[in-house]
Amino acid sequence: MKRIGIIGDKDSVLCFMAAGFSVFITEEEKEAADIIRSAISRDYSVLFVTEELYVRLNEIIEKYKSSPELAILPLPGKGGSMGVGLSNIKSAVEKAVGADILK
Repeated sequence: MKRIGIIGDKDSVLCFMAAGFSVFITEEEKEAADIIRSAISRDYSVLFVTEELYVRLNEIIEKYKSSPELAILPLPGKGGSMGVGLSNIKSAVEKAVGADILK
């Protein structure tokens, strides 16, 4: 059975433990990158990462972006949305359609 995890600061992710998510509390880029690298071998298929951490992990996220085994998705943190998720959706739609139709 595949698992779902969430990575981020304590205030943003701790509540997801009640929903059955595996929760990884960190604000450190290196620690978060190590969690992402080991996720596939630990049967994770989806990892949510708080947006503040997500933008700092661009290099490793790009590496797994086309992976069919692991989806890494941004999640607004305690400070609210930074627009990272919407930006990713707009980029994907523009790539697929050839134009920005979500203006």
